[in-house]
Amino acid sequence: MPIETIPFVAEDYFRTHEEQAGLVADALDSGDIAYLIHAIGIVVRTRGMSEVAKATGLSRQALYAAFGPKGNPTISTVMKVLNCLGLSLTLKKAA
Repeated sequence: MPIETIPFVAEDYFRTHEEQAGLVADALDSGDIAYLIHAIGIVVRTRGMSEVAKATGLSRQALYAAFGPKGNPTISTVMKVLNCLGLSLTLKKAA
């Protein structure tokens, strides 16, 4: 008998601002750029792609491309999106 599975949708698990900030902070701390872009994309989709597009002045298509599986957003795009999400990057001296 096959095992029945359901799709995993990350957006279902990061609903509060604190959870979203924690996800992005963890991704930033990891030093893994792909993880950071993926984490920001999760938060953007959770908040609503259309709303983020309107607030940043970027198109929905540009956001999907920037934060999708093969995304490579510019720092300008990252900063616009983080600002819209009420998040910011913090720098610290490397260990």
